[in-house]
Amino acid sequence: MVVDLFIPCFIDQLYPSTGWNVVKILEKAGVEVNYNPRQTCCGQPTYNSGYWDASRKVAEKFLKDFPNDRPIVIPAASCAGYIRNHYPELFKEHPDKKKDVDRVCKNVVELTDFLVNHLKFENFEACFPHKVTYHDACSALREYGIKDEPRRLLSNVEGLKLRELPDNTTCCGFGGTFMVKYVPVSTAMVEQKVENALSTGAEYIVSTEASCLLNIESFIKKNELPIKTIHIADVLARF
Repeated sequence: MVVDLFIPCFIDQLYPSTGWNVVKILEKAGVEVNYNPRQTCCGQPTYNSGYWDASRKVAEKFLKDFPNDRPIVIPAASCAGYIRNHYPELFKEHPDKKKDVDRVCKNVVELTDFLVNHLKFENFEACFPHKVTYHDACSALREYGIKDEPRRLLSNVEGLKLRELPDNTTCCGFGGTFMVKYVPVSTAMVEQKVENALSTGAEYIVSTEASCLLNIESFIKKNELPIKTIHIADVLARF
């Protein structure tokens, strides 16, 4: 099987090694990965900030960058969920784009969903001998709709002990531009998230979302707390 890979902005700019690990695990699962180096952003930041015209221009480029009728794997449910749920609305007055929008929305799939539900591939023979807790990102849980998939993948990692996070459906305070516009509220939310993670005795907070992990990691580092963050792709690539 050949897939197209979309690497979100946060991973591309701040966690490039995670992007390479996504390729590594997809190839381990028997997939041929195609990466278009001309790809940029899906347009979500401007859309969420209310700049729909600007977002539409970025989305038009996305449609052109992914012209194939095959899976578009994305290691971020926020981007995948945004494309699936909001591209149709973004282009509802542009019927000439409907065919491309329908094709892309049909093919976009989040990484753990693709591995578990499409490939039926859950065991990478990875080894990560640490206690971890899993952060359910709002976009992953509510907009895209994944919950069990990441946990099933983690359950097959040798040496990994998963400890459920108290109040795990509560936001970490990132929310895109929310963390910039409402700093005190965002800080209080991420503090609560990290305190809950520490209460589990976990060494790592794992998530499918690099954006959430960036927010959480910044609070951890600023306060010199004894816990780390890691993307699920980086865990699964430890083979």
